Amino acid sequence: MKIYALIGPSGTGKSHRASMVAIEKNAEAIIDDGLLIADGRIVAGYSAKREATRVAAVKRAIFSDPEHAASVRQAIARLNLSSLLILGTSVNMVNHIVRALHLDPDSVMWIPIETIASPEERALAQKIRREQGKHVIPAPTMEVRKSFSGYLIDPLRFIFRRKGRSVFVEKSIVRPTYSGLGRFYISDTVITAIVVHAARQSLDVSHVYRVVVQSTPAGVSITVELGVSRQCQLFALLEDVQTRIRQAIEEMTALNVLALDIEARHFVVRTRSETMTSDSSPEVVPSPNERGGYHAATGIGRG
Repeated sequence: MKIYALIGPSGTGKSHRASMVAIEKNAEAIIDDGLLIADGRIVAGYSAKREATRVAAVKRAIFSDPEHAASVRQAIARLNLSSLLILGTSVNMVNHIVRALHLDPDSVMWIPIETIASPEERALAQKIRREQGKHVIPAPTMEVRKSFSGYLIDPLRFIFRRKGRSVFVEKSIVRPTYSGLGRFYISDTVITAIVVHAARQSLDVSHVYRVVVQSTPAGVSITVELGVSRQCQLFALLEDVQTRIRQAIEEMTALNVLALDIEARHFVVRTRSETMTSDSSPEVVPSPNERGGYHAATGIGRG
């Protein structure tokens, strides 16, 4: 296997240029910060950018965890790669990666960042990293979002010409949790408030009785219990509320919605005069099934 190693100090634009270097060298896959990326997909690994500290991020990036290293080795073998691009901050770091993945150190061809980026370009990249805490992952945003639920991810797309043909490249910009700018998180209380607000946008939803949020690193699973109007088209309403809630959460928080179960617990009956006055108190009538409600559960696709 041909192994190319793009090396340079942290924040000098290695990940930004990785896709272009891979295309120029015909590298079939990229190793960057603990991830194996091939054909625009994250094939294996766990990103160092998700670690809570810089020390943990470095250990992740050099595959110190045996299980992590084994999963990437298996993926490399499964793909039967003939060439690979490895990104590292130094020769020593790349050598650690090569040993952890059981690759041949004698086949490494070195590409210093200084040979493909000018001093001005490297200085600008370091300035952005230092002041904005932004990192690039050489994979499309839709692919990265699967592994970075809750992170604000921006796509970076461009076209460059190679040997007379145009090549489209998409990368993703993220800010890791260990960034010096500080950490942020979104509590379940905020997610619940978003759910309640989105559900109440439908005129046929009279009450939001209960919201259960289960948060995981991959995203959130949510159960919502509603009171709905007797006059509504029930399943059409539940599907509409489900769509409203999913869109609101993903747009406002960037969290992946893994599952969203909507349950109608009660029918609400209003008289004609009550529908004309907003301050009337509706009568709550239990719905007819044994649990006291109609249930519609639809898992939103992962990623």
